[in-house]
This record gives sequence, C-alpha cells and structure tokens, in this order.
Amino acid sequence: MIKNKEEIKRELKDDISKIIDKYVEDMDKNSNEEKFPIDKIERMLGGIIGESKKVIIDKTTELLSNIDEENEIKKTEYAESGIKLQNHGMRNIQITTLYGKLEIERTMLYDRKTKESVMPKDEYIEITGLPFAMTKAMMTETAFYGQNQTSFGAASDMIQRAMGLEINRETVRQVSEYVGGKVHDMDTERANEAYRNAGEIESADGRGGTLYIMMDGATVNTRIEDEAGSTWRENKLVLVFSDRYILEQKNRNNIILKKEYAAYVGSVDEFKKHVYRAALENEYGAYEQVVVIGDGATWIRNMCNELFPNAQQILDKYHLCEHIYDYAKTLFNNSADKYTPWAETVIEKIENGKVSEALDMIEENAKNSDGAVKLTKYLQNNMDKIDYKYYEEQGWFVGSGAIESGNKVVLQRRLKQAGMRWGVDAAQSIVTLRAKWESRLWERDVVGLICS
Repeated sequence: MIKNKEEIKRELKDDISKIIDKYVEDMDKNSNEEKFPIDKIERMLGGIIGESKKVIIDKTTELLSNIDEENEIKKTEYAESGIKLQNHGMRNIQITTLYGKLEIERTMLYDRKTKESVMPKDEYIEITGLPFAMTKAMMTETAFYGQNQTSFGAASDMIQRAMGLEINRETVRQVSEYVGGKVHDMDTERANEAYRNAGEIESADGRGGTLYIMMDGATVNTRIEDEAGSTWRENKLVLVFSDRYILEQKNRNNIILKKEYAAYVGSVDEFKKHVYRAALENEYGAYEQVVVIGDGATWIRNMCNELFPNAQQILDKYHLCEHIYDYAKTLFNNSADKYTPWAETVIEKIENGKVSEALDMIEENAKNSDGAVKLTKYLQNNMDKIDYKYYEEQGWFVGSGAIESGNKVVLQRRLKQAGMRWGVDAAQSIVTLRAKWESRLWERDVVGLICS
C-alpha cells in the first residue's frame, strides 16, 4: 500500500524525533557518570548518525514510490504525439548513492502498436542510461578508491569499511576504468587543442622565475604482446612545477606545493601533446626560464627541441653518474678499490666543467671496454646539458628525483603490484586517475567532469 506524502512526512519526523530523544537521554545519563570516555561518545555519535541515515533512506524510497508517474511526470506528452501508453507492470531498480542504496519502484509504460516502452520515473529523476545504477558522485567516489588502493578487491573492502556500502570488486573495476577513460578523453581533447597552437608563445611576461618540466618512462605489464612478443608497454610521465611553489626546508627535502603530472601509455607523438597541455596550464610563457630535465633519452631531447626550443635542457646528474659507475665496474672487473676512485674522478671533472678531460679519461680506456664507446657518445650527445656548475649557480635543480618519485606514486604503487597485468586502455584509465589525485586536481578534473 502506497502511503501519501503527509503520512510519510509524519512518520519521518516521529522516527527521527525518537532517535534524537534517545540520544539526548543517553547523553544526559552518561554525563552524570564519574567518567564519560570520548570513545563512548564516538560510538554514541556513530549510532545516531547510522540510525538517522537508515530512516532517511527508507523514507526517501517511500517518497519516490509515492510519485504519480502518469499524472505528475508524463502528463499528456505521449498522448499528444500519438503514442498510447498502457501500464505494463512495476519494475524495481536499486540506485547506489553516497549515503546508501535507494530501492526505487517504477511503472513501465508500453505502447502495443509501436512496441515502445518507457520508464517515466527514470526520466523524471534522471536515471535513464545512468551507468552502473550509481549516482555520478558515487561513481567518482568508487573511482577514487579504485585508484587509491592497491587492488580493486582492496578498494571494494575499503568502500565497505569507510562507507558501509557493498560494491563488488568487478563493479569497482568497471566504474574506475569508465571514469578514468572519460577523464583521459577530456585531457586528450585539451591536449590536441593545446598542440594545435604550439609555437605561438614566444617569451616570458617579465614575472621571472623558473618553470620545470621533468620527463621519464617506466614500463607496465599488459595482456597484449607487441611485434617482438613483449607484453610490457612504456608509460611516459611528465611533471610540471615552478620555483614559485616550492617550500624550502632546512636539512630536509624541499616540498613542491603545486605540481601536475600527466601520463600516457603509448607513443611519443601523442604523449608530447599532453606534455604541452600540462605546460600551458601551468603558465608556460609566464616564466623567465624553462628547464627541462631528463635521463638523456633521445625522445625527450627531440620533444624538448620541438615544444620548448628556448628551454635549458639538463641531463639528470644521477643518471649520468650511474652510467659512469656502470662503465667503471666493467672496466675494472667490479674491483671497488679501482673503479670507485676512477668514477669519482670522472664525475668531479664534469662537475667542475672539465668535460673534455673526462672524455679523455674514458677514451684512453676504450680498448678495454665496449661500454666506453657508448659512454663517450652519451656524453657527446649531452654536452650542452651537463654544465652543472653553471646550473647550480643559477639555483636550478640538476636531478630528476621528483619525476623518479612520481613514477613510484603514480604508476608503480598501483599498477605494478605482484602478478598484475592490464589491458592498455585500462592501464591508461587508472594511471590518469592516479595522476589527477597526485596532482591535487581530483575535484577539478574528475568530480568536475563526471558530476557536471
């Protein structure tokens, strides 16, 4: 039996009043005791919130069932268009909201002649075609846990614990990939638009400062083999930030207060568009200097030459030292008492601007190791990117620790757990969401898109 609105309203008031009266009574009773522990207060608070929530959800369900679908919703719309709809029975649907699951009863109307059927209430409360029978806000919340936890199963457990809602792991996966895909599509549109206008920015506007652009690649295991039979794909990551938003701390690592990551599982030709978009949205063109830091990869060098021709490229000092030590270990057969001082000498010469002397030391030993040729070429290809003494005088960073850390938090923490393999699109969806969360752009770019 469907109750009228006044009955439901009266019952809601009565039920809530009873819950409140009991809560106040318990508070008064306990406040007269010798001690009233905060843990007990917390449990009582949780109790009144939980009971009230259940009552409100139940009454909301009744109010929705109370809507007169034919008279209040559709009126004469279908009749005027020549469609004669008849009642074809009731259909129930459960919609998951942030605050609980609503069981909604609605009428199916059916036209025997055209065989058209409609759910008037679905259109009235705007759930027609709603993915996953879930509100938009609940979809973004599910996607948050989907990218934030170590697995979709863990995300399902966390939703149950944090929100009291049962969302199975498969639904968490589907929702997370759906939301991430929508956000990636939006980013791609913005990236394409930005790239179409690449090259129009010529100089800074006089406000000074340095904009940093760091890039690196890291692999993710997929379910698809490439031509060589490998299932591994490279996720390319860019980090953009400026010295205007760096909090310097004594004897501790600096904190970047504002930054943006962008990730792309695929080709350099597409990734570079996302790089340019991220740079533009972080005020590329409004800084006196742009510094690009990378590991010396050819694709980074070529991309920078195209997108940021006036930028100062810097070879990450850590990668350079790593190459020198790897070569030295080969040269001296892993004898630490020989390769360590040799490598330190080469690095010291480079740090002091004596690159030609460092090259001489390497070339003198070329006949003893094939690695010398590669190391020499590596240095020669990056001669204009290793003047560390000058860079440090300018106060610029010379290491890519921030992007290395970014690979860990954006990619590895979520997508490279033991045994994980991904569809390429699925990996892109999740890494996009990870990048938005770590960039503190969740509300703007995820909630703002899905819930608009």
